[in-house]
Amino acid sequence: MKERSQAGWAFAITSIALFMAALDNLVVSTALPRIQADLGASIQQLEWIVNAYTLTFAVLLLTGAALGDRLGRRRVFIVGLALFTGGSALAALSPTSDALIVARALQGLGGAIITPLTLTILSAAVPPERRGLALGGWGAVGGLAVALGPLVGGAIVEGMSWHWIFWINVPIGLVAIPLAIARLPESRGPRSSLDLPGLSLASAGLLGIVWGLIRGNADGWTSPAIVAALAGGAALLVAFVAWEARARAPMVPLGFFRNRGFSAVNAVSLLMSFGVFGVVFLLAQFFQVVQGYSPFQAGLRTLPWTAMPLVVAPIAGVLVDRIGGRPLLVTGMTLMAAGLAWIAAVTSVSAAYLAIVPGLVLSGIGMGLYFAPTASIVLGAVRRDEEGKASGVNNTIREIGGVFGVAVLASVFTANGGYASPQTFVDGLVPAIWVGAAVVALGALAALALPGRRVALPHVSLPHAELPLRDPAGSGLVPEPAEVRIDR
Repeated sequence: MKERSQAGWAFAITSIALFMAALDNLVVSTALPRIQADLGASIQQLEWIVNAYTLTFAVLLLTGAALGDRLGRRRVFIVGLALFTGGSALAALSPTSDALIVARALQGLGGAIITPLTLTILSAAVPPERRGLALGGWGAVGGLAVALGPLVGGAIVEGMSWHWIFWINVPIGLVAIPLAIARLPESRGPRSSLDLPGLSLASAGLLGIVWGLIRGNADGWTSPAIVAALAGGAALLVAFVAWEARARAPMVPLGFFRNRGFSAVNAVSLLMSFGVFGVVFLLAQFFQVVQGYSPFQAGLRTLPWTAMPLVVAPIAGVLVDRIGGRPLLVTGMTLMAAGLAWIAAVTSVSAAYLAIVPGLVLSGIGMGLYFAPTASIVLGAVRRDEEGKASGVNNTIREIGGVFGVAVLASVFTANGGYASPQTFVDGLVPAIWVGAAVVALGALAALALPGRRVALPHVSLPHAELPLRDPAGSGLVPEPAEVRIDR
């Protein structure tokens, strides 16, 4: 009974924290047109308002997980909650685009600590036989935050102002912090050293590439500054990989990637978030800029996409224990790619909303099939004491995909269109969505590389075997036929 109560509290508290962090990935999306008008933000500044959060989140995820293993997961989790809550208050008070970008980066720091620890704290509290169901619920909570993000953001922006989309995090954080202090048990992982050189190389490399992608259209792709940023960032990432290969306590253990399932599922995560987050960044603005809907109406019209994981993710969490992750991920990525392709094919200035709905529904079902199988495959590929770092690697790669998706698809958008008129917006939007669909389709191909599920065959009785069996050499009894494992 005590274990069940502890697992229940762990699920509740980590779900609150996950909801808060995941909500902020999309709550800003429907507010971007109002932020642009209120603060006079350029398209590049809008990208940074989104990417300041996701980039900081991505590069610091593994450090947050490592700090939790070293200093205590509950203690570090509480610090992350406090940072996220404080960053949200600063974002709500921001008077300029630059101030908002800084506050978003602080939110990203808090989110980078919270997110991987929600998974390791929950995994440690739940018995292995119930893990699939718990991860399905965990995925459903993330899906709920995704579903409500544009809707909540739109309702708050329309009813009050964009500042209040950040204020909503403050009471959630103020409830979660004392609950975590009172109810979560403390736990630790391996006390490894912090990989500060790896963190520095990864941060500088990613920052250089993202800055170059965001500024490329404005400054010219062949300008010395852009070429230097992209080439320098790539060189730093190569140096990061080289460092990780020989570091005594690497931030990203490259040995994880010798596991085929781990490598494949991370490729899927990168490609999924690249396509999806890049499209969401633009599509949420399309409903307001082109179709003339209010922020709340725009958020409401994303629900056929964003609400589907609420239904599908828990089902996927149950199915992953029965059929394995590969069929779910292949199906999910295929549906997402088909959904994005549908949206790109029917989008125009005069497109009826109902014509877009089938694409939104397909994309939402596909996203729901992604969450629980991914978490299950990642945790199943490593030892129990490596789960924190493994989940951190997966979350990092997924967030990096989102950062690159927003930067690249926004560059495609600005190269082909802009905000001058509804028609120029559509001229930029359609090719950007096609690029997102193509990238997600590559993710479906990557999912095919996942290993099949291992299944146990029942013991086979041997009729007429009245005497103990002996091996051919006569060295002793042959053991009872063992569990046989095959790959489907």
